[in-house]
Amino acid sequence: MDKRQLVSIATEARDLSYSPYSHFAVGAAVLCNDGTVFCGANVENSSYGLCMCAERNALYNALMHGKSSEDFEALAVVADTDAPVSPCGACRQVLSELFPSQKPIYLANLEGNIQETNVEELLPFAFSGDDL
Repeated sequence: MDKRQLVSIATEARDLSYSPYSHFAVGAAVLCNDGTVFCGANVENSSYGLCMCAERNALYNALMHGKSSEDFEALAVVADTDAPVSPCGACRQVLSELFPSQKPIYLANLEGNIQETNVEELLPFAFSGDDL
């Protein structure tokens, strides 16, 4: 599966966003090495600290279906932004623990702009279990 196909799936997941407060819908899709794809969308709550981002929802969805970081091949994230959307700090931290550091992460917008990055570029000095 190429990056545009994965971004397309993330865009479809974005339609499932529950974002009545920010009106900022985000979709994500995690591709696994067996070809399966797990999706997520952001889910808001009136108590903003309880909101969940699309990236984390997609990763947790994959984990709940028995996948692990060894299974992950790529991640796509998409939103209606001028430039390709970028994960928040909380998502970067979760990605640093759950997503392989050198695997591609495709940041995209609805205009078809895609920027490829990886965990190391998104969070170069990540806090990890080794720091505990």
